[in-house]
Amino acid sequence: MKHDVFELRPGRTPLLISMPHVGREIPADQHERYVDRALGSEDTDWHLEGLYAPIAKQLGAGLLIPRYSRYLIDLNRPPEDTPMYPGASNTELCPTRFFTGEPLYKEGRAPDADEKQRRIQTYWAPYHQALQGELQRLRQTHGQALLFEAHSIRSQLPWLFEGQLPDLNLGTVEGQSCKQVTREAMEIVLNAQQDFSWVVDGRFKGGYITRQYGRPALGQQVVQMEMCYRCYMVEGDLGYTGYSLDDACMARVRPVLTMLLQAYLLANPSRSTGTAQA
Repeated sequence: MKHDVFELRPGRTPLLISMPHVGREIPADQHERYVDRALGSEDTDWHLEGLYAPIAKQLGAGLLIPRYSRYLIDLNRPPEDTPMYPGASNTELCPTRFFTGEPLYKEGRAPDADEKQRRIQTYWAPYHQALQGELQRLRQTHGQALLFEAHSIRSQLPWLFEGQLPDLNLGTVEGQSCKQVTREAMEIVLNAQQDFSWVVDGRFKGGYITRQYGRPALGQQVVQMEMCYRCYMVEGDLGYTGYSLDDACMARVRPVLTMLLQAYLLANPSRSTGTAQA
């Protein structure tokens, strides 16, 4: 299913991989609002589609991929624009700063309330309608829906967090967005590998999508993976907009991601067959 603001590729299992921050496009009629640097969409979750697509194909997972940049509207923030992490620096529904803290917009050109509402209706709402619809289809087809929120970020961003992040940051909203067996199965995978540092429910416990759609009692689970750029790319300097994939790193991280997603499926057998469908 291809929509103007997203592409949905349904899978054959209960697993759906959502990548709300891989979009890079900013509509031409909005360019004049932004500082020139913003048009490079440097805070994109770079290259995740290419990293996860082979895994999705192997496991029969669906993919949900947006077209537009988080600088236009952040699909992983609530429409009310309440902060995700009180007490810390937060990016907004319609972000006004780079992850380094500098302004995204020219002076006086940030979106007003009417423009924010237009962006919600035009870009945010269709994505979430598609997400809700696909999760409902998965529950009807398989008896459950397993959503994996795929994200990536620079290892160090002083405006957002202190120090350096672990390589792999699994978020379950302190165990509220998924079953305990799911969390434990993924922790076993993370603990068994030695190439990447990791944490569960650290700085990134899960954004709006994880918190909003994670309803394990209703057969709908969500986990979020915030992965550092260095796990699969040449990270480069702050403000750099040409991040390149690192083949050696990808060869190490892709099996770990595959095992995490396999564990997600195996921990939640299909009701119709009694086994995980992969």
